[in-house]
Amino acid sequence: MSLKKALLAATVLSLPVAAQAQPITGLYIGGGVGANYREPGSETLSLRGPGGATSGGFDVKTNWGWTALGSIGWGFGNGLRVEIEGNYRNNAVRRVSGAVTSGGTVHQYGVMANALYDFNFLNLNVGGVGIVPYVGAGVGYGWNDWRNVNGRNGGAQVRVDDRDGQFAYQGIAGLAFGLDSVVPGLALTTEYRFYGTLEPELGATANLNGRAVAAGTYKPTNYNHSILAGLRYAFNAPRPAPVVAAPVAAAPAPARTYLVFFDWDRADLTERARQIIGEAAQNARAVSATRIEVSGHADRTGTAQYNQRLSVRRAEAVAAELVRRGIARNEITIQGFGFDRPLVPTAQGVREPQNRRVEIVLR
Repeated sequence: MSLKKALLAATVLSLPVAAQAQPITGLYIGGGVGANYREPGSETLSLRGPGGATSGGFDVKTNWGWTALGSIGWGFGNGLRVEIEGNYRNNAVRRVSGAVTSGGTVHQYGVMANALYDFNFLNLNVGGVGIVPYVGAGVGYGWNDWRNVNGRNGGAQVRVDDRDGQFAYQGIAGLAFGLDSVVPGLALTTEYRFYGTLEPELGATANLNGRAVAAGTYKPTNYNHSILAGLRYAFNAPRPAPVVAAPVAAAPAPARTYLVFFDWDRADLTERARQIIGEAAQNARAVSATRIEVSGHADRTGTAQYNQRLSVRRAEAVAAELVRRGIARNEITIQGFGFDRPLVPTAQGVREPQNRRVEIVLR
């Protein structure tokens, strides 16, 4: 472990740090299960028999059913994600209009390409758990597989038993609850999805006392509302550094490097920051320092020009406190590096607390 990292670990342990969700970078997988409601809608039945053609309604209402899906995707480190998804929905028939008895099952399955965006910058936190809202949309291809869907009234029966594929689309809104304290990269997800396809064209038959008397097509609308819970795992999530026991030392020498941390977009000193600066000022004499370097840094939120100015302001605030603690101003050099020298490399737009710092080096 380098001296800089050792000092960073000792300093960060003394600060109250809130859990913060990091954008997904690289490969991830996910899955979910839940309830599905198939919305009743306009449904057209067209039949042709010896007596000619006829058309009319064949309104099918289904019970609440269930749905399951799995996905594999890629995060770009800025909140944007893309993924490929496979899904399945199952709803049993409750009633067919005009029928005394009804039966059958509506199965749906499809493949979707989704684009999603995570609102990491909101930085929601409840009880130490980071919460990230997200939205998305997808397009793909979905199959409607109607198995023995029928309505019977006396000896007359209309039956649909066919499958057809059509263009599919969906909208997604959800929340991800970070479980990094359990497994780095793991998150619990809750979602609402609206899923639909263009009208499938399914084969239909009419029977009278067990004898086929007409055949034709059935075109139902297909809109679904799904509520799911699931898990998502990101393979490239940052892992916590292993804890290394410090060697026993009889009388450690005063440190020559000190780290002072700042809140986001701030240059004012916290009480803990003033304590660290006080230790640096006290030890400057113990190590016979002839020059004190004060270097300001910023994280990668905002423009380069703004963060350059912010890093200088932070360095000037630390230098002013050193002077107040008895250090001569001509012994201090100030410089700002903006976000060009991060302690923890991140993507643009990520609020990384360890990069919002000033380094004090005693020479």
